[in-house]
Amino acid sequence: MAKKSSGYDAESIVVLEGLEPVRKRPGMYIGSTSQVGVNHCLNEIVDNAIDEALAGYCHNIHVRIEKNDYLTVFDDGRGIPVEKNPKHKTSALELVMTKLHAGGKFTTSAYKVSGGLHGVGASVVNALAEHLIVEVRRDGQLYRQEYKRGKALYPVKKVSDSILKFPFKNGTAISFLPDKEIFKETIEINYGNFKKQVKERAYLISSTLFKIVNVKTSDRTAYFFDGGILSLIRDINRGKKVIHEAIYIKKQLEDKEVEVAIQFNDSINEHVMSFVNVINTVEGGTHLTGFRIALTKSINSYARSILSEKDIKEALTGDDVKEGLSAIVYVKMSSTNLQFEGQTKSKLGNSEVQTFVQQAVSEYLDVFFEENPRVGRDILGKIILAQRARLAAKAAKEAVLRKGALEGATLPGKLADCSEKDPVLSEIFLVEGNSAGGTAKQGRNRRFQAILPLRGKVLNTERAYLDKVLAFKELKDLVIALGMGIGENIDYSKLRYHKVAIMTDADVDGEHIRTLLLTFFFRHLPDIISNGHLYIAQPPLFKLQMGKKIAYAFSDEERELEMKKMVGGGEGNVSVQRYKGLGEMNPEQLWETTMDPEARVLKRVTMDDATETDRVFSMLMGEEVPPRKKFIITHAKMATLDI
Repeated sequence: MAKKSSGYDAESIVVLEGLEPVRKRPGMYIGSTSQVGVNHCLNEIVDNAIDEALAGYCHNIHVRIEKNDYLTVFDDGRGIPVEKNPKHKTSALELVMTKLHAGGKFTTSAYKVSGGLHGVGASVVNALAEHLIVEVRRDGQLYRQEYKRGKALYPVKKVSDSILKFPFKNGTAISFLPDKEIFKETIEINYGNFKKQVKERAYLISSTLFKIVNVKTSDRTAYFFDGGILSLIRDINRGKKVIHEAIYIKKQLEDKEVEVAIQFNDSINEHVMSFVNVINTVEGGTHLTGFRIALTKSINSYARSILSEKDIKEALTGDDVKEGLSAIVYVKMSSTNLQFEGQTKSKLGNSEVQTFVQQAVSEYLDVFFEENPRVGRDILGKIILAQRARLAAKAAKEAVLRKGALEGATLPGKLADCSEKDPVLSEIFLVEGNSAGGTAKQGRNRRFQAILPLRGKVLNTERAYLDKVLAFKELKDLVIALGMGIGENIDYSKLRYHKVAIMTDADVDGEHIRTLLLTFFFRHLPDIISNGHLYIAQPPLFKLQMGKKIAYAFSDEERELEMKKMVGGGEGNVSVQRYKGLGEMNPEQLWETTMDPEARVLKRVTMDDATETDRVFSMLMGEEVPPRKKFIITHAKMATLDI
């Protein structure tokens, strides 16, 4: 039985302009023509299906990555209208697929809430596809149209069989091949990133089943969450010790609705996510500002009501409230009124949303703390401890600043600096141990390469406040060498090197030191990671020699390959040396294998999924033993032990 159209018909489609600009300036519409742009295109088609789910007409969304690089999305929504638009005398389906700004999102009758790219998603993807097929099942009939680089190959026609293997009785199926003329780098998606984005959306649209099938790899994944943002916050805090059950807030006013989930854990780190109509607003915006103001205000109000003046040294700040905070702020509102800052929609700009969210959170929390005094006191106790730690760290930092140590007045004596003053051209190697540090100092190019030896294992900073960090000499030296400061006074423009490379031994101790340094950067200097300045140096594992022939290998597989090359199919005796540490190489070898820009392997440290990264660091470096033990047992067989 076909579903009712509920105001979504040919007259709902509004046309603003044609498709010509898209192929000329694709970056304006999808941000990039790299692999990120391919992912963006697929997400736009998925978001169209999600809009149907938000409207309450879709409960299944399937995605298939085909062997021939086509990307296919099915939904069981109402199906794009196919009858002729009375104004334009063309099928509504063709208008949606071939005209820029044609869609049902410019009036509130078809979609009250939408996550698509200002209503241009389907047509932009069509314009940037070498070939696209759309099939619609609507009112018991199946319709199809095909396009080449945005142009229809034939009018919309009624057909008897689905060439896309449409699995639903009604809805829309779109299959497209990204155009190699546009996406010159690759037409394949980043599969891991795509699955993460779909999972994120599945949390926000409870009771909708998402299925992903990668035909190339036979990977099958399904996501279904009936708890909404409460399920998401449980996932964020997985493996952490939470202080209380999650607080859930929901309020609707006219065309706006806000959902908020709040849960504090015993870590010192914050994890807050914000969304508007399933769009992850990674740069925040007015909804997040309203939430933060309300949370800080309500907690201060509660503190004044139950504590004496001597118990509170000063008003609790937003920084105090951040510690151990996990929160989701999810706003749904009319797509016609949305205001984003920037084409990629990473920051909400609607000023009225700040007031709406602030009032909703304040009203709820003021009552909640009165009715749940135990939870209120537990949260307040956590925050007051955070304030005391912040004040202690501030005092310690100011004491250091008074000595001028972090201002670059005196660089660490063991730092072998480079002569280059332009940070873009400068790089620093953080080297494990004084012995390897001495080798690196001799082997480097002094013009643009600096060396900072780090003695022993550095402090685990997963739960370390700033005063403890600055009290640890190796980390203090590192902060001084980098020159950008730390804590509240970070000035990213003062970073002295735009390549920061961790160079440790290829053994268990070296990997541990590398992990400790990664923890430090992630928790205290995350901008170095997010701006692409942190690297891992890759020293070789093996030196191979046969006569005068010398080669280096970075893995067991590469060692076997190099040995075959040396022997050349005949007899020969190849000697293999396994490097246990950097100090075993002489300066020339270290330069030509690990430090020479022409020959070295530097792996850039990236952070695609902040939530998963936060969880892994909390699990591996935090105080909770059971999650770490479970991880070790689960992955023990994958470990390569050098015994």
